[in-house]
Amino acid sequence: MASPTENDAQNSAEIGPASTRSQAFGHGLAAPRIEHVNLAVSDPDASAAALNAIFGWQERWRGPSQSGGLTIHVGTEGDYLALCNYRAGSGFPKGRPLNHVGVEVADLEAAEARVAAAGLIPFGHGDYEPGRRFYFLDRDGIEFEVVSYRDGD
Repeated sequence: MASPTENDAQNSAEIGPASTRSQAFGHGLAAPRIEHVNLAVSDPDASAAALNAIFGWQERWRGPSQSGGLTIHVGTEGDYLALCNYRAGSGFPKGRPLNHVGVEVADLEAAEARVAAAGLIPFGHGDYEPGRRFYFLDRDGIEFEVVSYRDGD
């Protein structure tokens, strides 16, 4: 017989969205989710403008970072990217250990057009399970994967 933790993990994988999964966990609380990702960038204002234009996000907050730089939060009401410029020598070397940030969109072709309009170059196009995708590097070399799971998109 599976333990409650094993059952919860199996239910989470089979049921779907977090709102439905929380019922499967039986405790009335939403399943854990990623609320934000913090990225070191050279120019938070430029990065925020580009990402807002590409994905239709909005600036949620801006203020000083803990290391004395600037932080801007961009995203949706439920989740966001924190774009921070840190003082030299603080934090990880850029790009390590981060691989890429994945963003799901409904219309892959429209997203690719917005990436190109922002002066960035889409690459690595793929159509394999579980969806269609492409990648781009922002001006700081951070890799973004843009993916759609819609049939025929």
